[in-house]
Amino acid sequence: MQRAMRLLEAVAGREHGAPAKQLARDAGLALPTAYHLLRTLVHEGYLRREKGLFFLGEAAERLSSSGAQQKRRSSVSEALAHWRDTIGVPVYYAAYREGEIEVMCVADSPGLPAVEEWADFRETGHAHAIGQCLLSQLGEGARRDHLDRYPVQSITPYTVRDNESLLRRLDRIGRMEPVVERQEYALGTVCAAIPITAGPTAATMAISLPAHQADRLMTAAHQLQTEIGKLVGTLAISISI
Repeated sequence: MQRAMRLLEAVAGREHGAPAKQLARDAGLALPTAYHLLRTLVHEGYLRREKGLFFLGEAAERLSSSGAQQKRRSSVSEALAHWRDTIGVPVYYAAYREGEIEVMCVADSPGLPAVEEWADFRETGHAHAIGQCLLSQLGEGARRDHLDRYPVQSITPYTVRDNESLLRRLDRIGRMEPVVERQEYALGTVCAAIPITAGPTAATMAISLPAHQADRLMTAAHQLQTEIGKLVGTLAISISI
């Protein structure tokens, strides 16, 4: 395995391909050993051979892509943890994928706990800031499709009462405005969500606070919005993974 990895690294270092003899020298392997391993790697799809030169194959490129995706996910997780600590709030990252609300990442701590998901987040998008923010980024048809599958239901005394009331509220939300929700999903909790636009995918970053700290909510939301602007390129890529 170690010798095969050295050969893969040698091929990766030769952008325009290389013959077996060159790769054997690069990897510090005997030529017969290199030939045997190269044939195996070609058979498994990790390398491809063209006119006597070896290049990375589809299997190796998939591994590389997977590693890059994991690195981007890690970067987003680190950013959320940093914002949690500097702003002093739990931070959430969510996207709307294939008709569903997906919370991709949450950064919280014992002292800054996230909202407990006591009612399914996917089914209650009308009640929490994350869902309202994501739905506000969709077209009317997609919004109605979502509500046909997950109609408005009373979660707390403060929850919007019906589909049409929610649709009117979504129409009034400005394109890049924070979406605020006060005790509509969980009593004693207020939330704000920031829209993130990256191609066709709707995404959001959100924060939550205990209701007795509601006066901090908008200041914290605007601080998060400023921070998001510094990382928008990484977030745009990560939304698609």
